Amino acid sequence: MSEKTFILSASPHIRTDESVKKVMWFTVFSLIFPAAGAVYFFGFYPLLVMFVSAISAVVAEAIMLKLRGRDVKQCLDGSAVITGILLALTLPPKYPLWEAALGAAFAIVFAKQFFGGIGQNIFNPALIGRAFLMAAFPVDTTTWTPTRFIKPDAFTGATPLAAFKFSKILTPYKDLFFGNVSGSAGETSALLILIGGLILILKGYVDYRLPLSYILSVAFFGGIMWLINPHKYPDPLFHILAGGLMLGAFYMITDMVTSPITPRGRIIYGIIAGFLVVLIRLFSGYPEGVMFSILIVNTLRPWIDRLAKPRILGEVRK
Repeated sequence: MSEKTFILSASPHIRTDESVKKVMWFTVFSLIFPAAGAVYFFGFYPLLVMFVSAISAVVAEAIMLKLRGRDVKQCLDGSAVITGILLALTLPPKYPLWEAALGAAFAIVFAKQFFGGIGQNIFNPALIGRAFLMAAFPVDTTTWTPTRFIKPDAFTGATPLAAFKFSKILTPYKDLFFGNVSGSAGETSALLILIGGLILILKGYVDYRLPLSYILSVAFFGGIMWLINPHKYPDPLFHILAGGLMLGAFYMITDMVTSPITPRGRIIYGIIAGFLVVLIRLFSGYPEGVMFSILIVNTLRPWIDRLAKPRILGEVRK
């Protein structure tokens, strides 16, 4: 009888060619679409903001890794670049460069490295960076510019969400879908964000349950309020296309580190976040709710994971 050799090794036992670095840099590639939209509608300045923000994030990560005695090369895995670009895409097109750099560094240091680095953070770093900039520089963070195709004399200085909330002016859906509206640099074109997001879903890097549950819950809760009073509240399609919902749905709430690990948990996560978006948009003094909704559900993620934990095969329900 021939002898058989058994090899003992630590998990994971099912291996793949995928790696964190590969996933991160492919995500950077998918961001080309909303970034291209920012350049098309607002000129080349947003591209400069993205570059400065990304460089600042990488440098901040390298410094923190050095101080922590870790391999500095980890700053090139693409995660810091994603943070920097995403932060820039959530900022006004003409945002001051030094403020963008400061926000990116803050995001990396306080929302990522202080928690232990990649895979350890509990909050989305890019959104923490934007929250910091909103608190530190509220005027610059809410100063909008028209696209190159909007006549200056026709520009009201408000985003579509603010225009409806405070003046009941409804922006044409065509402009919302293609991106010819004022707003954050990379949040205006729902079409381009959708293209980048679908690429990530088809590649298997994003679970469709997260963006789908998030978007549908916003449509559902927003639709209820619209049916109650269509003159006071916007319809579901407006909620979906306006503001940062699409970017948040495909690039923020889908963050692998801060989102739940089970399919059921991800659906619950998206529904709660969607409810919070509608709640904040309609009943607070702030016209947008995407950033706050995702940061709030980030804090709920451990409890959602516990709630949605699947039973072990054969386990008796107590």
